[in-house]
Amino acid sequence: MNTQLYSFWRSSAAFRVRIALNLKNLDYEVIPVHLVKNGGEQISPEYAKKNPNRLVPLYSDGTHSIHQSLAIIEYLEETHPSPSLLPKNAIDRAWVRSLAMDIAIDIHPISNLRVLRYLMQKLGISVESKEAWYQHWIVLGLDSLEKQLSANARVGHFACGDQPGLIDICLIPQIFNALSIKMDMRTYPTLMKIFNECMKLPAFMNASWEKQIDAEGLNPSI
Repeated sequence: MNTQLYSFWRSSAAFRVRIALNLKNLDYEVIPVHLVKNGGEQISPEYAKKNPNRLVPLYSDGTHSIHQSLAIIEYLEETHPSPSLLPKNAIDRAWVRSLAMDIAIDIHPISNLRVLRYLMQKLGISVESKEAWYQHWIVLGLDSLEKQLSANARVGHFACGDQPGLIDICLIPQIFNALSIKMDMRTYPTLMKIFNECMKLPAFMNASWEKQIDAEGLNPSI
């Protein structure tokens, strides 16, 4: 079975799935979809037939296709339960999912490429205003995550205990985005401790931007 991941090197959502696949020790082929060139390959009719929402990632195992990063990761968790990305206890799983959603649902979507494009191309805001928008939502989200994680006994070497899981999978791409715009991360000691622990692991390192077959110079934040 040929497992494929339609991905863009700087896509936070695709980054999450790459980490999950690596943590699960699953083989997969990356199919690059460039989100910037020629107006974005994701809006081409050919790709839209595969994924009508015209976003990445798209996961295909040869029989089934799944879009949306959290849905893909949950599918991987259910079909390949070891190593687990979620704790065993129901309330702990709910807590992990809530923080993952803080990132994937609240922070990321309102500061991704198509939102920034709309702000500039349709509403005519300046580059400076676009950057202020982008940083506002990241700071708001990271401030909340730092408060939640710094005060929670579940935190170990990673966001929940001493094994990497769903929160870490969502957190690391978001910190990559923050670092790319040179945010001062000294106010997030807990987040950066988790980040540094994660980036010691091949699963995270091999999923990172510079390791991708389509990696190139810095583009607008995705």
